[in-house]
Parts: sequence; C-alpha cells; structure tokens
Amino acid sequence: MPKSAISPKSFEAAVSELEAIVQEMESGNLPLEEALTRYQRGVGLLRYCQGTLANAEQRIRVLEGDELVEFGDEGSKTSNTGDAE
Repeated sequence: MPKSAISPKSFEAAVSELEAIVQEMESGNLPLEEALTRYQRGVGLLRYCQGTLANAEQRIRVLEGDELVEFGDEGSKTSNTGDAE
C-alpha cells in the first residue's frame, strides 16, 4: 500500500507529518516527482485534519447544546436578566 493511502494514527501525528512535508518542500531539494508525491500526501493529511476538527467541533456543539462558546468565555454565557440597571 503506498504511503499516501495510509491513514495517520492520530490528529497529532497527521499535523506532525504535514509539518515535515512543508519543511521538505520549502527546502527546494526534492525532485519534481517526489515533490508531487509529498504534495499529494499533504493534501490528504490536510483533509484528514480538517475532517477531524469538524468532527470535534460538532461534538462540542452537541455537548454545548448547539451553542458554540468562544474559548475562555465560559463566564460570559449568562442570561440578560441582570441586576445591573
């Protein structure tokens, strides 16, 4: 099975491999065919990461009752019946 068809073990592994591919390609030392192969692998990893993040966001939406709260704004999720009038 070609490496480009192998799924990453985790999101973190995919990001790490993607970073390595970017470094290799930025070096400019890869032959054209190898650069194209690495680019193709990078696109696959990017799609995997985007899908993983979208899935995580959906799970968070379910847990938060479909209301996405900005990170660090846990305390600002209050009702507007406030006493500060």
